[in-house]
Amino acid sequence: MKNIKYQVNDQVNDQVRNQVRKQVWDQVENQVRNQVRNQVNWQVLNQVEDQVNWQVKDQVKRQIEESLDN
Repeated sequence: MKNIKYQVNDQVNDQVRNQVRKQVWDQVENQVRNQVRNQVNWQVLNQVEDQVNWQVKDQVKRQIEESLDN
């Protein structure tokens, strides 16, 4: 009987350990995924903002030059 008690205890310990390991791994994976997604979003946002700023500056410059030429 003592042997069966230890086997059951070992099985329960293994199961709990595996569940905790999986939960921690899932949590870390989600955190990393969110951090990367946020970083990429900010990079893309900054690139788009820079591009739009340059386009607007170029358009305004051209309009000013055209108005001065006329």
